[in-house]
Parts: sequence; C-alpha cells; structure tokens
Amino acid sequence: MQSNTTSYTKNPYLLAWFFGLIFYFLEYAVRSAPSVMIPELSHAFTTSTKGVSAVIGMYYLTYSITSLIAGIALDKLGAKYPLSIGTIIVGLGCILFAVSSIYDGYIGRLLQGAGSAMAFPACVYLASKAFSPRKLATAIGATQSLGMLGGSAGQFIIGPAIKNGYSLPFIWIGMGLLIIAVGVFILYITPQDKTELAIKKAQKGGLLSPYKIVFSNSQSYLSGAISGLLFAPTTIFAMTWGVAFFQKDRMMDFESATLVSACVALGWAVGCPLMGWIADQIGRRKPVLITGALLMISNLLQLLYFPEIYPAYISTFILGVASGAAMIPYSIIKESNPDSVKGSATGAINFLTFGVTSLLGPLFGNLYGNTLATAVDKESHFQSAGLFWVIGIGIAIVFALLLKETGKKKQELVA
Repeated sequence: MQSNTTSYTKNPYLLAWFFGLIFYFLEYAVRSAPSVMIPELSHAFTTSTKGVSAVIGMYYLTYSITSLIAGIALDKLGAKYPLSIGTIIVGLGCILFAVSSIYDGYIGRLLQGAGSAMAFPACVYLASKAFSPRKLATAIGATQSLGMLGGSAGQFIIGPAIKNGYSLPFIWIGMGLLIIAVGVFILYITPQDKTELAIKKAQKGGLLSPYKIVFSNSQSYLSGAISGLLFAPTTIFAMTWGVAFFQKDRMMDFESATLVSACVALGWAVGCPLMGWIADQIGRRKPVLITGALLMISNLLQLLYFPEIYPAYISTFILGVASGAAMIPYSIIKESNPDSVKGSATGAINFLTFGVTSLLGPLFGNLYGNTLATAVDKESHFQSAGLFWVIGIGIAIVFALLLKETGKKKQELVA
C-alpha cells in the first residue's frame, strides 16, 4: 500500500506548485484583460483613453516594487504565507476594480500588481523544492508558459465575453472570487519547512542583506534592463494596447484584433521553455538571448513594413516565440549571484524588469496611445509606434553584449 501513495503525498511541494501555477495563470489573465475592454473602462471610469492607460499602468508600478518584498519574504518565510496572501490581495483588487470609480480603479489595479508579484518567484521557489535540479529548468519554463497562456486567455475569453454582453462588474467580481478561493486553498495545502526557516533565521545578516549582495553586482542591473526591454513589447504593446492599435491603425474588426494580440502570449508560451531549452543544450546564454532579440526586431519590421508577406497573427506569434528570450536573464541573474540569495535575485529581476515596464508604459501611452483617435495617417502612426519597440530591443542587444556568460560551457572552461 505504501508504494501506491500519490506523488503529491510523498512530495507536498508538488501540489503546492500546481496551485501556484493556477494562480500564476489567473494573475496573467487579470494583467491582460483590460486590453480588450479599454472603451468599456473609459465609460465606466468616466475618463479618456489616456486616463484608462494610467489606471492600467498602476499594475506594473506596484508589481515592480512588491517584487523586492516577495524575494525577501520567500527567503525568510518560505512560500506558504507570502503566496496565499498575495493571491487573496489580487482577488480583492479584482473585486475593487469592478466599482465604477476611477479612484477605486487605481486602488484595485495597484492591489492586483502588488499581489501578483508573489506569483512567479513563489512558483520558482516551490519548483526548486518539488523537482530535482536537472528538472528545474523545465519546471520553470512550464511555469512561465502557463502564465502566458493565462495572458492569452485574458484576451481570448474575456474579449468574446464582453462582446456577448457580460458586464465588467460580473467579469471582475467573478475573477476576484475565483482567485480568493485559490488563495485559501494554497494556504491550506502549502507545507511550511520549519527546519529550513529556523536555519535561515539563525544565519547572520539583516533583512536587506540579500539585496545588498544582488544589487552590488552589475550583472543584476544588466539582466533586469535586458529582460524589461524585451518583455515590454509583449506586456505594453500586445497585451495592453495591441487590440486598440490593430483596430484603429490597421482597421481590423474586434475579433481579429483580439486574435492577433493574443497570439503574442501564445508565442511566449512556446518560446519561454524553447529558448531556455536551447540555452541549456548549447551551454551558453548570450547567443540565444541575442538571437531571440534579433528575431524580435526582424519580425517587428516585417509586421510594420511588409505585412502582406504573411498574416498578422503569424507575425505576432513569432514575435512571442522570440521574446521568450526575455526569460534567459532570469537564469543569468541567479547564476551571477550566490545560492543563498536565489529568492532575492528573482525578486530583484522582477523589480528591475517591471520597473522598466512601468517607465515605458506611460511614455508609450503619451506618445502613441493618446493619438490613436486623432492620427491622420494611420499606417505611419502604426509604424512609428512599432519602431519605438524596435529601438528598445536594440538597446537590449547592446546591454546583452556587456553581460558575462554564465552557461555551463563557460563554467566548464573556468573549471
């Protein structure tokens, strides 16, 4: 009878990781859902498109800041309480976002971003407990893939729901209650490793000592900047503004624009584990990182200037696959810092990545999002908006050239 014991009973972290994945899927749906409801949010909050953009952008502000807290919390407390509390905070943020007031919208979106910051670092933490080191990269790739599928679902499912007459309060309250239920279950099933936490508590060093190590390393800043610049075209352009841009500038209907934008997240779901697997196979990080960035640029240029070569949804899918390279700096920052600060390293790169996003979001919105309705030359407007991201990716490539290689082939040469 002992041999028939389920794997999650033998390894309770496996079940905790699974429900962490469910939360990660749902928080990505929450992140992307506003992109298909900008006109409805504008009406509900009684504000302009620019005002809605400011509300949506609050997510990345608290996400980046709370990522630092997430790293410390995981290193000091484990995943049980930080992850469950973060999940419940996201649920409450969704419910508050349903209120037809721009001020409640701001607070709700801030809460969504703050709670969501716990998702990915906690899933990585739980995966490191649930899987052997040789399976960890695959588990992390699967984690990010499921998150991007959630981002795609936030557009594929919510878009038609709005089209079919479901109200914003119904959608947001429903998501909020579902996420809170997941949070309560995470609290119940996630184990607490008291022995390990006691050892960590006995170790010398203040609360912020892990970040002193991470932020004294220049490779940490380069990793965060690169990831942010490669990540922003998907989160800001495709998952926030994509539907509106394809509708207004490329004259697509709502369903087609939603499909084209959602294909970026689908590409991510393929590209994240694929890029990581290639980097592991060749034993080097930088060549895959730079190749992915170059592929992003070439595909964006095709979408901007040669859209007749193949359909837009293929262009955005390939863009998503290539942008999976944005996850490689997450491996680099861990390999560039000591094992004792892995949780804080993940929190640090989340902070830096989404710090870049929170800066670029308002800038892009003011330059291009705010002129969607007034632009006379629609095609030129679309191309200018796309070139904004081409330049950002180009800067990421320059930073990548400054990175130190951390792949196993480099380690073998050093050894």
